[in-house]
Amino acid sequence: MSARKPVKPMLATLGPPPEKVGWAFEQKWDGLRAIAATGEPAPVLWSRNQNVITRSFPEIVDALAAQLGNREVVLDGEIVALDARGVPSFSLLQRRMNVQAPTAQVRRSVPVTYYPFDVLTVDGESTMPLPYLERRAVLEDLGLIGDRIVVPPHWLDIDGAAMLEVARKHHLEGIVAKRVDSTYQPGKRSPRWIKCPIRAKTTAVICGYLPGSGTASGGIGSLVLGAHDDSGSLIQLGHVGTGFTARTRRDLWARLHELERPTSPFAVALPPSVARNVRWVEPLLICDVEYREYVGGALRHPSYKGLRTDKSVDDITAPLLRTDTT
Repeated sequence: MSARKPVKPMLATLGPPPEKVGWAFEQKWDGLRAIAATGEPAPVLWSRNQNVITRSFPEIVDALAAQLGNREVVLDGEIVALDARGVPSFSLLQRRMNVQAPTAQVRRSVPVTYYPFDVLTVDGESTMPLPYLERRAVLEDLGLIGDRIVVPPHWLDIDGAAMLEVARKHHLEGIVAKRVDSTYQPGKRSPRWIKCPIRAKTTAVICGYLPGSGTASGGIGSLVLGAHDDSGSLIQLGHVGTGFTARTRRDLWARLHELERPTSPFAVALPPSVARNVRWVEPLLICDVEYREYVGGALRHPSYKGLRTDKSVDDITAPLLRTDTT
């Protein structure tokens, strides 16, 4: 395995869904991107940053070996864990990601599946110069099927906005649009692949901040967010550090600096590792935040969208907490 070199996956740009002509659409998986290589001596899995993750997902390795044997095939796909509703859940997957040699009990409690959506090599020959639709045909001809390996579908001649709405109704992460004539470009973020994630929005109370550094020096680095739970207590929603312009960072620092207080406004004290270096403020300012999901007591992939002046702090409640079960 060490003699094989990992391939850097091709990446998509962020954007709205394109028109249907000339594009294919796939589901956007909320999982772990993985390059899989089969053949001698045994299958190997690499993460997006080219770390070997083979030992963490033995059921996928076993399935690849059983279905492809000694054939030299390189696949690009996503490792996914499904919740009780059959929806991909990154929080569930996290229970497996850092586990080396998971026990049978762990594998039963959080089963994972590999969803290969592209093929880069077959029998030692590169398929990367082929257009997308030809690569998909090659992938489907491999005959991969089973509980642990599933070739996901793709759709043609479908309106992108309608496809995104279907994904929204089924609580999926979003869609990816790919030009039907696009070649595979390792390591490149290409406009010929467009990712269209679905984002939720909530309103939060600003409870503290971390000063900025580097290019954010002179402004805030991130905001500490809060909201009220069912009992009316102020609880934390995590941090948000993206979505700011340089001017916004400076303006927020000026406003929050005047509201600083010596203690946390939260009902329950945060662990020292979380509260370290936080400058607490009176919980008076409200902001809008987009996010992927609310799980584990924090917003996942939050992005700041601006201050709100039309709501009362007392009316700000936490979004519905997603709890994952198998």
